[in-house]
Amino acid sequence: MKEEKDLSPGEVLNSMISRDLFTRWLGLQVDDIRQGYCRLHFTVRENMLNGFLNVHGGVLFSASDSAFAFACNSHGRITVALDASISFTRPVQIGELLIVEARELYLGDKTGLYDIRTTNEKNELVCLFKGTAYRTSRKLR
Repeated sequence: MKEEKDLSPGEVLNSMISRDLFTRWLGLQVDDIRQGYCRLHFTVRENMLNGFLNVHGGVLFSASDSAFAFACNSHGRITVALDASISFTRPVQIGELLIVEARELYLGDKTGLYDIRTTNEKNELVCLFKGTAYRTSRKLR
């Protein structure tokens, strides 16, 4: 019997993106994917604004959550969020380019801890997201 090869981080990303309609709807573009790491970017559109004409916090949370998902699944095991929190540090307006970077801080057999930072074009921190992931024993295919 032939043993199945683990997926590379890029193959994992392609598999996830092909089914992730929400990430595509947000317009997130992945720039880099490695084990335990993901960097993506997007431009704030008019339909992402709240009642104060700043980007809606839910958009920032969702973009961070996508980067988190790609980083923690990059090892090829199905991994899901256990806990996530976000702190917002500055307002963002329409047309701004945002960069979201997810970094693995800890990887255990069953859990992982991730730091996800969103910055603007001036490299100013927009929000800080912390995610804890649960790693199942199932491999991504």
